[in-house]
Amino acid sequence: MHFEHSVTTLSWIPSEAVTGMPRSVFDIVKAAHYDNPPPDTIDDIDEMAQRDAFRFANRLHAWIDVQDGKVVDAGYADDSGTVMGSTTVKMLVTDMTFTAAVMPEIRRDPEISETSAKFVQTVGGRTGLPAPRHVNHPPFVQFRAPLVWSTLALTLHADGRTEFELEGASSFPRHWIYDGAGKLHAKAGLANFKEWYRHSFGKHSPWGDEDSPALVTAVETALEREMSTTIMRGGQKPAIRKVKEGHLLVEQGQLGREIYLVLDGVVSVEVDGEPLVEFGPGAILGERAVLEGGRRTSTVKALTPVRVAVATEDQLDRDALAAISEGHRREDPAGT
Repeated sequence: MHFEHSVTTLSWIPSEAVTGMPRSVFDIVKAAHYDNPPPDTIDDIDEMAQRDAFRFANRLHAWIDVQDGKVVDAGYADDSGTVMGSTTVKMLVTDMTFTAAVMPEIRRDPEISETSAKFVQTVGGRTGLPAPRHVNHPPFVQFRAPLVWSTLALTLHADGRTEFELEGASSFPRHWIYDGAGKLHAKAGLANFKEWYRHSFGKHSPWGDEDSPALVTAVETALEREMSTTIMRGGQKPAIRKVKEGHLLVEQGQLGREIYLVLDGVVSVEVDGEPLVEFGPGAILGERAVLEGGRRTSTVKALTPVRVAVATEDQLDRDALAAISEGHRREDPAGT
């Protein structure tokens, strides 16, 4: 019997993620562009790459042959590997497209047992447009794009089950993980532009001697993604708030009517001091205080450095907030 499966990461640049001097390339010079969030379901990533819809993709596609309940052969499919996007920039009166540089794929030999085979693949490269960065030696500015990458693991079992995970990834851009059916499955929880821009070179990459572990979070609902667009692009620019690791975004019992969109990082929701659930980028928080009298019903604690966009209740549809709140209640193990 023959089994095959795939898992894919799409990596893209959200508008809120770029900070510091390089942001001027996007906002003032208009020489580069952010990406729109990828869709909930992907079909043809090669066509998406031609449209410049993402920075790069890691497509891990593998197979096993099974006889009498045992794995007898395994391998990577021919289309497994890198799908690298391009960078389109405005140069005076015209647009120019720069092809990114692809690094050699790092593909481990399958780890085969009688009942399963595990495949691990790292892909990535450099963005097509070099960008300035500070260095500690003359001329003190270097025009060289940092490296981007993701490392995927896929395990195929002799009984047809599959498991996959994002083992590692560059700290920028944002990485979304899609299952074999092309459905959005999970997200990397933290996109740290400053760390990536300063350090993702040479030995500080899988092509040197290190990878970066990826903190993966569950996918938010389609309604939350729709509301995220309203908050970020609905006209009134939201305030951005930073919360240090271990600090509180809101505290149970306090008054407050702001709604928060998690841009980066992971938070824990606690009730009466008991951690209940964790949320990552894309999650909408704080809606229950708006719906239930203005008092916070839980404490939200930053498990990593966190950035949130702050919205007011008059910017958002109350029925949509109620639907999001109901979804959060279902995810609450305590039923609060």
